[in-house]
Amino acid sequence: MIVADTNLIVHLLLTGERTHIAQLILMKDSDWAAPLLWRSEFCNVLTNYLKRELLDLHHIKGRMFEAINFMVDREFESNFNTVLELTNKSTCTAYDCEFVSLAYELGCPLVTIDGQIREQFPEIALSPERYLET
Repeated sequence: MIVADTNLIVHLLLTGERTHIAQLILMKDSDWAAPLLWRSEFCNVLTNYLKRELLDLHHIKGRMFEAINFMVDREFESNFNTVLELTNKSTCTAYDCEFVSLAYELGCPLVTIDGQIREQFPEIALSPERYLET
């Protein structure tokens, strides 16, 4: 099992230059988890696609539906006591620490593109490339 940051979910479900890496991670471990926050972050990414006219509203709604179906039974409530403790000992946002907290809770790596998270929590946060090497 891995905790996937929202960017990894985006790269898996919205075709782009990092889609192949996300697919390799899925082949290595198909058991992905994320805090419920991923939905809002994913929706925000889709909103940016809409505003930049990269996808229309119909396709955006379809992608959101597809993402929610992919993550069904893989979403978790955040332990906000832990989130606040992690924000207190780092410079990461509470949003970032929701992913870190879940990784600690589940005892699995957080696969993230975010360099700040990896720098502040190197014992649990790995880049996609590093995860594929393990």
